[in-house]
Amino acid sequence: MLLVPLIYLVLMLARLQAGTYAVTQAARESGRAFVTSTSEDAAPARAAAAADIAFEDQGFAGEGQLQVTCTQTPCLTPEGEIRSTATVSVPLPLVPTFARDVIPLEVPVSATQVSVVPRYEVRTG
Repeated sequence: MLLVPLIYLVLMLARLQAGTYAVTQAARESGRAFVTSTSEDAAPARAAAAADIAFEDQGFAGEGQLQVTCTQTPCLTPEGEIRSTATVSVPLPLVPTFARDVIPLEVPVSATQVSVVPRYEVRTG
């Protein structure tokens, strides 16, 4: 009798841990991809691609969201800060769809990373 709830608890915690890994990696890698971009135009696409890879790596392909904000204009101003926030909603495992329509059975998970634009790098418009 105790084995079934224990197995469900392990499944739930494993899925939450995967979501935590996904948002942490997405925030970190998107910030890194943004600040190492050589042009202002390519930076958002690089950050989004890095976050997509991180979400897909943990099984959340197409489910994660990324928000990138800059403290200075233009964003790639030397020593400016880039804040990357990744968010994903982790659905609880083995819950039927009709129950999800009535009761919210998802846990939102998010992570934020602040990256600093390097001082001595060549950038183009």
